[in-house]
Amino acid sequence: MRKDYSSKGVKILQYAVLIFFAILMFFPIFWIFSSSLKTLNGISEFPPKIFPTQPQWENYIEVLKRSDALTYLKNSLILLVGNTVGTLLSSSIVAYPLARMEFKGKGVIFGMILATMMVPTVTLVIPQFILFRNLGWLDSFLPMIVPSFFAFPYNVFLFRQFFKTIPKSIDESAMLDGCTKLQVFTKVLVPLAKPIFITVGVLSAIFWWNELFQPLIFIDSENLKPLTVGALTAFKLEGGQNQTAWNLQMAFAMIMAIPPMVLYMFASKHLVAGIKTSGMKD
Repeated sequence: MRKDYSSKGVKILQYAVLIFFAILMFFPIFWIFSSSLKTLNGISEFPPKIFPTQPQWENYIEVLKRSDALTYLKNSLILLVGNTVGTLLSSSIVAYPLARMEFKGKGVIFGMILATMMVPTVTLVIPQFILFRNLGWLDSFLPMIVPSFFAFPYNVFLFRQFFKTIPKSIDESAMLDGCTKLQVFTKVLVPLAKPIFITVGVLSAIFWWNELFQPLIFIDSENLKPLTVGALTAFKLEGGQNQTAWNLQMAFAMIMAIPPMVLYMFASKHLVAGIKTSGMKD
C-alpha cells in the first residue's frame, strides 16, 4: 500500500511540474494575444488586466490592411524559400559522400566541418560585411541566400547521421542495376530520407521566418525588409518620440507566430523521427 501511495505521489508531483512549466511556456504567447486585443491606453494601464473586457479585434484588421505588410511578407518568404532550398540541396550533397563513400581524409574533413560549429556567428559579421560590400551585395537578399548554398555544418551533420542509418546494401543493389552514384543519391537515398529533409526544411524555414539579426545588418531599403525588421519600425506613432503602438505590434507578433506553430503541428511527426534517427551513434 505504501508503495502505491508513494508511486501516486510521484506521478502527481511529475504532472504538477509538467503543468507548471507548460503554463510558464504558454503564458508569454497568451500575454501577446491578450495585449493585441487591448487599446493603446489599455495596454499600459496598471494594474494590468489579464484579458480586456472589450477585445479590439479591429487591431488585427488594421495590421493586415497596412500596405507594407504584404511587402514584408513577400520578403520574408523570399528569404525562407531561398535558404531552405539552398540548405537542403547543399547540406544533403555534402553529407552524401561523408556517409556513403570511403576515401582518405574523410574523418578529417568531417571533423573540420564540425569544428566550424564552434565559431560564434557574431565574430563573422564584420568579415562578412566587408566581403559582401566589396562584392556589391549589400542591401539585397544575396548576403543571406547565397551562403545557404554552401552547406551549414549542423545540417550536414544531421543528413550524414541519417544517411548512415540506411543499409549500404541498397546502394550496391542499385549500382548493380546500372545506377550511377548520383542516381543512387537522387533516386534511392532522397526518397528514403524524407524525414530528415522535412526536419531540416522545417528548422530552416522557422529560423528564417524569425531571423532579425542578418536582415538588420545587410538590408537598408524599406522595400526589402522582412517581417521581423518591419515590425521594429512599422508601428511607431506619428509625432511621438520613439513611441510605439504596442497593441498593433502585439497583433503583428501574434500573426507572425501562427505559421511556425501550424508548420510544427503538421510536421512534428517527421521532426521527431528525423532528429531521433540523426542522433543515433555510428
